Amino acid sequence: MIHFVFHFSRFIGEYASNTNSLYHKRLSIDGRQLNLEVFDPCSQSSEARCILEEPVDWADGFVVVYNISDRTSFINAKNILLQIREARIDNCKGEMGVPVCLVGNKQDLCHARQVCEDEGRCLAQENRCHFQEVSAAESYQDIANLFTQLIRQVMEHLKYRADRRRYSGSKSMAKLINNVFGKRRKSV
Repeated sequence: MIHFVFHFSRFIGEYASNTNSLYHKRLSIDGRQLNLEVFDPCSQSSEARCILEEPVDWADGFVVVYNISDRTSFINAKNILLQIREARIDNCKGEMGVPVCLVGNKQDLCHARQVCEDEGRCLAQENRCHFQEVSAAESYQDIANLFTQLIRQVMEHLKYRADRRRYSGSKSMAKLINNVFGKRRKSV
């Protein structure tokens, strides 16, 4: 099961929700059947600061979305990225962090743009995450490609962590065996 925290800084039409939302999707990527779980912790928020009330350490990836025609949603996304970064620093201990993607949505409303693309790109670089601008209204394919790309990054990250644990475990076992059997004391 791959878990994502998906944060929409502003609601979109009937998507608006007054509660946390959890979505389940079964899909196939690169010949592998995957169960995707997407958690939207604050889709109802239009405040400048949205607090992630749920712990985020269980998530395998993050998608943080802001509306390019709404400066407040960008500030909100910035705060969410800060919370994610702080949680990753506390939990990673030098390990490669989980994949994060910052998404500027409503690219079709570029005539009403309040957040320039360079601001989004700069924020993504500061937080070492992927960046993309899309229009969910014009092309669902861009969104599908974004999720596919992020899921592939998550799978690489999970493999990296598993390989690291396996290496660390075998190294510890070798050290234990060496301590027990490896060193022979000289007889006097």
